[in-house]
Amino acid sequence: MPTEKKISSASDCINSMVEGSELKKVRSNSRIYHRYFLLDADMQSLRWEPSKKDSEKAKIDIKSIKEVRTGKNTDIFRSNGISDQISEDCAFSVIYGENYESLDLVANSADVANIWVTGLRYLISYGKHTLDMLESSQDNMRTSWVSQMFSEIDVDNLGHITLCNAVQCIRNLNPGLKTSKIELKFKELHKSKDKAGTEVTKEEFVEVFHELCTRPEIYFLLVQFSSNKEFLDTKDLMMFLEAEQGVAHINEEISLEIIHKYEPSKEGQEKGWLSIDGFTNYLMSPDCYIFDPEHKKVCQDMKQPLSHYFINSSHNTYLIEDQFRGPSDITGYIRALKMGCRSVELDVWDGPDNEPVIYTGHTMTSQIVFRSVIDIINQYAFFASEYPLILCLENHCSIKQQKVMVQHMKKILGDKLYTTSPNVEESYLPSPDVLKGKILIKAKKLSSNCSGVEGDVTDEDEGAEMSQRTGKENVEQLNNVPVKRFQLCKELSELVSICKSVQFKEFQVSFQVQKYWEVCSFNEVLASKYANENPGDFVNYNKRFLARVFPSPMRIDSSNMNPQDFWKCGCQIVAMNFQTPGLMMDLNIGWFRQNGNCGYVLRPAIMREEVSFFSANTKDSVPGVSPQLLHIKIISGQNFPKPKGSGAKGDVVDPYVYVEIHGIPADCAEQRTKTVNQNGDAPIFDESFEFQINLPELAMVRFVVLDDDYIGDEFIGQYTIPFECLQTGYRHVPLQSLTGEVLAHASLFVHVAITNRRGGGKPHKRGLSVRKGKKSREYASLRTLWIKTVDEVFKNAQPPIRDATDLRENMQNAVASFKELCGLSSVANLMQCMLAVSPRFLGPDNTPLVVLNLSEQYPTMELQGIVPEVLKKIVTTYDTAFPGGRSEWPAIDYILTGQRLAVHRPS
Repeated sequence: MPTEKKISSASDCINSMVEGSELKKVRSNSRIYHRYFLLDADMQSLRWEPSKKDSEKAKIDIKSIKEVRTGKNTDIFRSNGISDQISEDCAFSVIYGENYESLDLVANSADVANIWVTGLRYLISYGKHTLDMLESSQDNMRTSWVSQMFSEIDVDNLGHITLCNAVQCIRNLNPGLKTSKIELKFKELHKSKDKAGTEVTKEEFVEVFHELCTRPEIYFLLVQFSSNKEFLDTKDLMMFLEAEQGVAHINEEISLEIIHKYEPSKEGQEKGWLSIDGFTNYLMSPDCYIFDPEHKKVCQDMKQPLSHYFINSSHNTYLIEDQFRGPSDITGYIRALKMGCRSVELDVWDGPDNEPVIYTGHTMTSQIVFRSVIDIINQYAFFASEYPLILCLENHCSIKQQKVMVQHMKKILGDKLYTTSPNVEESYLPSPDVLKGKILIKAKKLSSNCSGVEGDVTDEDEGAEMSQRTGKENVEQLNNVPVKRFQLCKELSELVSICKSVQFKEFQVSFQVQKYWEVCSFNEVLASKYANENPGDFVNYNKRFLARVFPSPMRIDSSNMNPQDFWKCGCQIVAMNFQTPGLMMDLNIGWFRQNGNCGYVLRPAIMREEVSFFSANTKDSVPGVSPQLLHIKIISGQNFPKPKGSGAKGDVVDPYVYVEIHGIPADCAEQRTKTVNQNGDAPIFDESFEFQINLPELAMVRFVVLDDDYIGDEFIGQYTIPFECLQTGYRHVPLQSLTGEVLAHASLFVHVAITNRRGGGKPHKRGLSVRKGKKSREYASLRTLWIKTVDEVFKNAQPPIRDATDLRENMQNAVASFKELCGLSSVANLMQCMLAVSPRFLGPDNTPLVVLNLSEQYPTMELQGIVPEVLKKIVTTYDTAFPGGRSEWPAIDYILTGQRLAVHRPS
């Protein structure tokens, strides 16, 4: 059956409006009326039926419409008792008349709402010239470019090309399209025209290209910023980049560079115009991916002590399958090191021919020669990162083969080995920056008073692990494992410097006697116990000491623990089974992307500062950290493949999307979209979600696409990203397979906004406060330390802190009110507010009602004579929020000049 025609131009929107749509009319008394709305054929009036009013009164003249607002952004929507049941993306309002009355409507889908919003805005802009504009747009820049593509294939000027050539050309322009889908579209078109043969004419080629290569959601976005043109000029693009994408220091040169890079038509490049195809190319490029490119390189302070970083760590690195029967292979080390891993494990046992071997003892895993592993480590140690690599040496060898180990490491690794003795005068470990290019050995070390060439040391780490292999999973037994002892040669002991393995006793003992260069290992069961029972102590312990957490050996399938459970306690070395894909490895891989994938991520300040206190199990906001509100709109998907393990026939999928938040317990949440039936090529979701993030520096966002109609396997793709790496605005999310490979052409199209619940955050990423209902005002409280001199000093700080809180809250409330008066939602930024409200600053005869002064940090507004009450309220609210400063808004000139407003610019 022929598929429904896509909207790809203003003409399509106008035609759809003339045909009419059923819309819901919302009234202030919580009632909703179902009405049929249509545009008069002469395009002068908007009508609805049935109506109790006279047919001449059940209409609105197009010329009386002041603006068209998207979302639930009028008083009627806000005060309506059932507003929560109405989708933000399906709602829009027509503001008309001298008194700014509103006609509040809800469409059956976001697409229908976009058609009406786009069409009405087009009519408002062009009025009686609409027909002329529509006719001229038929021969627009895009059509000319597509026709030229056709002519380049039709070299003999036959007026037609073969179906094969037509399909190949369209696929070259849009590689994500399936060949079968393009062929089907041409066949549908030929069938509708009762046409025999397979030749494709220019008109058919242009029609099918428009149908298949136009993404309506991007077209609707383009016309929002193009002043209802079919393209963006350099100033339109400037406005989009600054107001929506949050690009700082934008200018026309940057806009022109983007146009030259992404606009496919020669005409567009020459005129500085970005067509829908160029705009789509730009939005789908890495420039508009959701991951902030600033984090693709090392961007954190690398001069803090080693204990202040999370370290990308591998468990049983030598295994490539499970840890009971699976094979051992050097490829495990190559894979881990290429992925940025900075802590690998070597489980070393006596081997034949006096050559130590690596495998999991007391299991059926295969063996690899120790020397070959050291060779591979030498080759790949600094392949992905120049920062220190930790070799976790689990030594089970005889003295004789220990000496062989030492010979191999000294000969192969040479100067890379870090053997400098720790400075007893220091209190913290050296920094990753100081240790660049060095390999650290984490293992047992003989006591300093051992004078012989060998001595005995405890074997409690391995003993605990071995006891668990026999099934003793009781937590109490972990601290009461019989202490074994084994012989250690002095040469191997001397290779251990700042990562000496010691047994953990309890936190208070460690705080008193543990040296900063000593490292404790925790089985995940024991670590979970401490995380739940002593979360504050665990965080404080990890401020000075390195803690390694390894999976329970009961995970014989090499499944993974959740690294977030231990990162939230500050544990630096959370060892993961890199060979086992899934949610837990997605979190690990995603987490370590945020610092150039160098294997080190600086922990939140609250986990590093000596005077701070943080409990890992907090279920509320974190003292001293401003919660952020994350607003995510899942707009659409592109080119979803069928799940790999699915047993269903055909290629059709029924996709839906989960958005998951991973972090401290107070932040963990998930939301899902509706299912889009039988559309994996271009599903439209148009659903918005909101999450409160209490500790942004430890939060991650995971997008998961699943198939609702599956047999055997539902997983389509995922992408995991640290909260701090999110780019706001309209972004594409490149999906990855279960094993981490990029899925060709498969992506999600989303909109991201981040606002503060109570101030704070990165200035270029964070909006101002969002009002979340009326709550009692929260004031910072000071804890009494019972140290008189200190308490007296801080007692005087209480009144100014209270005044500052009042000032901040009052300003934020004024900003929220200003957004409402501008007809925008809480996630809007101030640039978008100015863009929305500026058309109201002109009177009917084009005389300015408001003059703006750009000499301050934010433009100041000055009323001119008698103005409507609503405009007076906007100016008053704005003045409350922004008393003044110096203007740094490069795009504001364009907003104001475009509206022909009176502007006072600084001399």
